[in-house]
Amino acid sequence: MNYGNRGIFSSTPPVVMNLIMINVVMLVITWVMERTFGIDLNAILGVYPPGSPNFRPYQIITHMFMHGGLFHLVFNMFALWMFGRILEQVWGSRRFFIYYMVTGLGAIAIQLLVNYIHISTIQHDAMAVLNTPSPEAFAAFITRHFPEYYNQVYDKFLDKWNLFPTSPVYIDQAAEYIRQLISLQQGIPTVGASGAVYGVLLAFGVLFPNTILMLLFPPIPIKAKWMVIIYGGLELYLGLTQPGSSIAHFAHLGGMIFGFILIRYWQHRKDVFY
Repeated sequence: MNYGNRGIFSSTPPVVMNLIMINVVMLVITWVMERTFGIDLNAILGVYPPGSPNFRPYQIITHMFMHGGLFHLVFNMFALWMFGRILEQVWGSRRFFIYYMVTGLGAIAIQLLVNYIHISTIQHDAMAVLNTPSPEAFAAFITRHFPEYYNQVYDKFLDKWNLFPTSPVYIDQAAEYIRQLISLQQGIPTVGASGAVYGVLLAFGVLFPNTILMLLFPPIPIKAKWMVIIYGGLELYLGLTQPGSSIAHFAHLGGMIFGFILIRYWQHRKDVFY
């Protein structure tokens, strides 16, 4: 497959080029809409947990073309360009596009499942607090699920409730705090192409395992297969130790998992040529 020798962009195959262009355009449109009309497109096109009142089915697709900022976009698009263009040249545009979309959708499926389990756990613990309300139970709930808000809650409310632990006013206020915090958790959209990009990284590591890559931080050479294993292990560790993080670690891991499954499926289906 010959794309000529006219420069970086002319040598980039069409699917990778179009994906990069769409993502760049969407970030520019997001900036314009925010600054001109005060409309946050990430809040509309990012995907919410299924239990959220903001969830819409189309967000499962649209979130893949939205980004939280320039650095987020540059990181994803640079990785897509670096590894995706090689995969598209090897596989062809049709197969690469199918792979990209499957890994992106698989990534968000895993992330939404993890979010559902995480929020369900919060709701279960919230019911336990509301059934037997006490300052100690409320403090333990906040410490476990929302530690970043503990000092704020304590200063504004918990220290006073400790003085009157059976007061219905403070019990009702605790219930309201819990409802607000759960609503806040359900109101965080997931955006970005990272899940599909991690799938692309996985595919490159599987197809070209011994290719030497140069890391940026730290600047050391490493084989592609080891980089994939390190990234996958890191995402698993961060996902398990940082539940509710603003970074969708399980989406990254999900993209790699679905990518591996699809590659193995294609390798066993000799009659599939796209």
